Amino acid sequence: MKSPELPEECRKPELSQNEREALLTAASGALENAYAPYSKFRVGAAVLTAAGAIYTGCNVENASYGLTNCAERTAIFSAVAAEGARMRLRAVAVATEPVLACAPCGACRQVIHEFGAEAWIFFMGAGGLEQKRASELLPHGFNL
Repeated sequence: MKSPELPEECRKPELSQNEREALLTAASGALENAYAPYSKFRVGAAVLTAAGAIYTGCNVENASYGLTNCAERTAIFSAVAAEGARMRLRAVAVATEPVLACAPCGACRQVIHEFGAEAWIFFMGAGGLEQKRASELLPHGFNL
């Protein structure tokens, strides 16, 4: 089955400096609301949609660890709730406290892929801030 056609906004090669800064600032702000009483590892995420809106999310832990939700998925689910099923991602930014190398987990990579296989992802790598396409982090994402 063929993947849905990407809106023109998703095909833009780069984000503007203002878009990038706004996304990173929103991700950092979102981690302030994280509920992480067990790991003490707070994560914030922000997504930029093809419609130009930014949505944020934070990690929400649970005593039953499997019920924990990552910041990236929280932000994406908020974007879908606001914009509907046709929402498409242009970019995702991740911030952590403490600051350390942390790319999106496998589950988050698959959800990002579902809504924007070519979306930019900003995250802290071993050498500092990294920028990769979702398809680079999940080269064989699942599609129906």
